[in-house]
Amino acid sequence: MSLPSGATPASPLKLAFPQSLAIYDDYQSAQKAVDYLADQKFPVQQCMIVGTDLKRIERITGRLTTGRVALGGALSGVWFGLFIGLIFAIFTEEGALVTIISTMLFGALFGLIFALVSYALTRGQRDFSSVTQVVATRYEVLVEHKVAAQARELLARLPGATPDPFA
Repeated sequence: MSLPSGATPASPLKLAFPQSLAIYDDYQSAQKAVDYLADQKFPVQQCMIVGTDLKRIERITGRLTTGRVALGGALSGVWFGLFIGLIFAIFTEEGALVTIISTMLFGALFGLIFALVSYALTRGQRDFSSVTQVVATRYEVLVEHKVAAQARELLARLPGATPDPFA
């Protein structure tokens, strides 16, 4: 099946003419509103929850030292070596254990070297480890324009689910 020239397949993440139904401070409240609509036999396939006002959160997990970097690199290399060793062991008939152990040792050595070189190249500009996450601070429930009035009426009956008065 081919599409006409210039046509694109419909995206499941798009609504044709979306209207704002309600805005919530947390995802659970937005999910509760859509779940309520589903319980009321509303066609929820015409709804969408959109996270807005994104912010990046970075949680510092510790201080980096040469020793921690070296240990992390070596352990990472061991895991990679184990993976490669298991693949090699599938295709060898003898000495599978020797193959696995040797690839783990080579992996540890290369992981250690790579981690230390990478750390040295930063020249102390980032001497900490962290994890990051992008989160939304608000969640907007959108609905197709043709069923927006019905959705507003239903949602008005849900205690604590205040629809956006400006939608």
